[in-house]
Amino acid sequence: MLSIGGVTLSCVGSRGGAGGGVPAKRSAGSAIGGAVAVSSVALGALTVRKWRLDNGLEIITIPDAGARAVSYVTAFRVGSRDENAAAGETGLAHLFEHLMFTGTRLADGGGDFDQQIEEAGGSSNAMTSQDFTSYIDEVPPEALDRTIRLEADRMVNLNLEPKQVSNERDVVIQERLGTVEDSVDGLLDEMLWRQSFRAHPYRWPVIGRMEDIKAVTRDKALAFYRRHYAPNRAVVVVAGRFDENTVLASIRAAYGSLPPGSGTPAAVIPPERAPAAEIRADIERPISADRLLIGFPAPALGDGDRAAYDVVGELLAGGPSSRLYRLLVVEREIASSITSDIAPTRDPSLGMFWVQMTQGHAAREAEDTILREIKHLVTQPIAAAELAAAQNRLETQFWLELGSSRGRAESFAEFDVTTGDFRNLVARGAGYARVTVDDVVRVARTYLDSGARSVVVARPKEQPKGQP
Repeated sequence: MLSIGGVTLSCVGSRGGAGGGVPAKRSAGSAIGGAVAVSSVALGALTVRKWRLDNGLEIITIPDAGARAVSYVTAFRVGSRDENAAAGETGLAHLFEHLMFTGTRLADGGGDFDQQIEEAGGSSNAMTSQDFTSYIDEVPPEALDRTIRLEADRMVNLNLEPKQVSNERDVVIQERLGTVEDSVDGLLDEMLWRQSFRAHPYRWPVIGRMEDIKAVTRDKALAFYRRHYAPNRAVVVVAGRFDENTVLASIRAAYGSLPPGSGTPAAVIPPERAPAAEIRADIERPISADRLLIGFPAPALGDGDRAAYDVVGELLAGGPSSRLYRLLVVEREIASSITSDIAPTRDPSLGMFWVQMTQGHAAREAEDTILREIKHLVTQPIAAAELAAAQNRLETQFWLELGSSRGRAESFAEFDVTTGDFRNLVARGAGYARVTVDDVVRVARTYLDSGARSVVVARPKEQPKGQP
């Protein structure tokens, strides 16, 4: 599934002794089963801990005695940003989201990865972003040890035969046709990121350029795998019903002998504030009304301005009670929908507004309204009740996402690999309540009212005369 925010692809669905009390408090530097404690943070009644093995593998544990299953997430610090676009190698990070579900040379129990997880009563999935790739397993507690061995196996023993690479490459080609080439939203999204960034890798699509996907070979795939898939390039997050001591020992047994990657450190990529000025483009497609996408500069996920930026997005387009929804959809009826999306990226990226116009109304009407409301945020006082409502909605959404083992595992993995510290996730939840009116004004002025914006519009294609 393509997330039309330009940053996340999720394609591989499920094809197709419990216990778990929280152990006594441990300090950083203590060790269990060869895993050294790094840091910890409280999450309500739960304790989240980070550990590290000698080979660089990091493990985050979130035991919950009240859970019924276990979520096991492996996040690799490799995304589309790590590809060599100049060499025509975009899309490799996403291709591995597919390739990792084929067989390995050791193949614990036989069959591909999905089959073995399903036989154990679980399911598997994956997602690729601009900054990392995650593999998600949901399994019953009694299948956790087997899952650990399977994940360690495919980290280094993937069986990359030419036929497997060719088959998965063809799958991705079809995926791109469906989600980009034949999708108005997909095209607009790709156009927006491409024209917004001039130098940063965020300018090319996570799924890859079609010509690069078609040119993938087994040698290119194998070189990418060997360069980026290694224990010191990954963080494993385990959340749910398990015994922490037992799991750490199992992880140490499965991963401890794997060598760290020997590749050179990733090149430092200078952040780019994008877009730098107003830039726009449009396309014609067989649609009934204009479709508008506007991108404004946005801070990175770990930036100190991010909580306030989220609040600004919520005030403007955070559902039926937001300013722009009321103006565009309810009062003026010139649009049938408006949504906002802020990319959760490591470096500065884009905050986006998607608007579906109603027939007879031009995208420029909505764009002018959006710009006026941004100006109002900057120049007119915000009522305390309106700010509090936006903060409450964001806090509610935040805690709902952390209400399940899977939500915790995925969220802590994302914050750890994207911001550099899993504890930033908990800080973000508390940060929304601290956003002030002055913060909203400053952030709106800095990022949205600077005059820099990237605009793409899809307009109805005129039918030749004489055709219905």
